[in-house]
Amino acid sequence: MGLFDAKASSLFSRLEGLVRAPRVLFGAAHALDHADDAPAGPLDAQWLASAAVEGGFAPVVLSPERQSTPVGLAGQRLHWVEPSPDGRHAVAVARRPGTMAVMFDRLSGTVVEAFEPGEGRVFSGHGRFSADARRFLAVEIDRVTGVGTVTLRDAAEGFAIRDEWASSGIGPHDLLADGDLLVVANGGLEPGTEEALGAEEAGASVALLDRATGETRAVAELHPDFASLSLRHLAVAPDGLLVVAAQDVLADGVARPLVHAVGRDGQLTAFDAPEAEWRGFRTYIGSVAFDLSGDYVAAASPRGNRVTLWRRDGRFLGSVPLVDGCGLAPTRKAGEFLATSGLGETVLIATDGMSVGVAARKAGGPRFDNHAALVVN
Repeated sequence: MGLFDAKASSLFSRLEGLVRAPRVLFGAAHALDHADDAPAGPLDAQWLASAAVEGGFAPVVLSPERQSTPVGLAGQRLHWVEPSPDGRHAVAVARRPGTMAVMFDRLSGTVVEAFEPGEGRVFSGHGRFSADARRFLAVEIDRVTGVGTVTLRDAAEGFAIRDEWASSGIGPHDLLADGDLLVVANGGLEPGTEEALGAEEAGASVALLDRATGETRAVAELHPDFASLSLRHLAVAPDGLLVVAAQDVLADGVARPLVHAVGRDGQLTAFDAPEAEWRGFRTYIGSVAFDLSGDYVAAASPRGNRVTLWRRDGRFLGSVPLVDGCGLAPTRKAGEFLATSGLGETVLIATDGMSVGVAARKAGGPRFDNHAALVVN
């Protein structure tokens, strides 16, 4: 907590200019207005994503053949789409400074309801269901101070807030469950924003919270040499191995590692890659994922126009080019990933443990946002 305490006042002052976003919502009423646009039959959802579509933004259902079907229409940019373990629904969360999240039926392709962040806060773009689908956890950011809050919501009661826990950091972006822990990536200052201009330290951390009580068990902070990194996205393997991907507030040409393993003791261990590879990300990783087996990790950079793979122990495998590629998710095959791009491409990227290559490519989809998720239920 030392870095958070020491830098809090300066980070707060930088975050005071956070834009106050209008509360533009589409909910059940909107879904009724567009009932005629619903698909004629049930959708075969293998992956979920979000995208920019004509007239705004929408959650997107991807079939096993990677056919894209937008669901509803939003006035705010949607970011992460979380499948519900109930086997039918999903929630799409607007990205900071977004003020909406929407639940939709991924089989019928209709919007069910929408909900907002807590008073005076914005969503960060990410949220997760509990294993029984009864609760939904969202990360939210105070509009003025940037302080993070994790909200525990009742999915059966209009996503009403039942409890709130401190994220133990500034500017939280992503969270996930790992055994008895709730892991939060507190990004600190967000690279590319007005608040980050001229900053040399992001003030980022990874907080490990007790999943039942929200109590902070540990806070992982970066080595001082990497203090400019904003820790933003998380992925967890089936056996609990955890990684975090970063973006750099500095564009000074220094090749800082942007992927780190996160220990349950709060230690961060950098992955390995040639300096040219780290520079090739152009300071930005937008998503990270494990494959189905948990043996491989992939990270995507829309700025660097590449997807890079590692072994789970951090050993570098290789990269493939993908212009404006960012969304990543496992497929149902070990060693294979789905990647999506802002140009409407979906690509299957595979490794045999020695090399990395493109297994299939499909164009003609919508302008995908930064994330994709495999539907497992």
